[in-house]
Amino acid sequence: MIFKVCGMKYQDNIEDLQRLEPDWIGFIFYERSARYIADPPDLSEITAKKIGVFVDAEDAFIIRKIKTFLLNGIQFHGIETPEVCATYRKRNLLVIKSFSVDRYFDFALTDPYEGHCDYFLFDTKGIVPGGTGKSFDWTLLERYQGETPFLLSGGINPDSVEALKLFAHPKWAGIDINSQFEIDPGFKNIELIQNFKYALFGR
Repeated sequence: MIFKVCGMKYQDNIEDLQRLEPDWIGFIFYERSARYIADPPDLSEITAKKIGVFVDAEDAFIIRKIKTFLLNGIQFHGIETPEVCATYRKRNLLVIKSFSVDRYFDFALTDPYEGHCDYFLFDTKGIVPGGTGKSFDWTLLERYQGETPFLLSGGINPDSVEALKLFAHPKWAGIDINSQFEIDPGFKNIELIQNFKYALFGR
């Protein structure tokens, strides 16, 4: 089960998080986000996979961030096409495509992305791209019959442990946490994350 912590911004906070051994750490490169990170911290000692989150960004911008942040993967949160996803996957990067889910979401929209992404990420539908800090009805994922594994996101919080233990889907591959574990935007409460991680995974 992949454990991803997204929206990191600050050097000391990133280093403290690394001690909890998350699988992936997410950096948001969407300027309208309160968690937007402009300048790269020193990531040379970070062993977690570094995932860059983009929203309809230009290729030159994405490539620059890949190089300066030593990214291992890309998470697309906009209307990026399957062809765009395939292009970055050919660069030996992990490619994650996010979909915003509400009760009207048509899971057939994921079909064109099959084979072009390593993972999907299902998040709560909001007014603007990115997370809302709220959960969606996870039973809606019963409609997802695709082959691409997915991460569950959207409003996961310290009290979500029991619900996550009860959740099941053959293609569920991990979780993505963010705002519900923060002291301030981009600054995570490490103790909360540690307690949550140990309660969920037993380590």
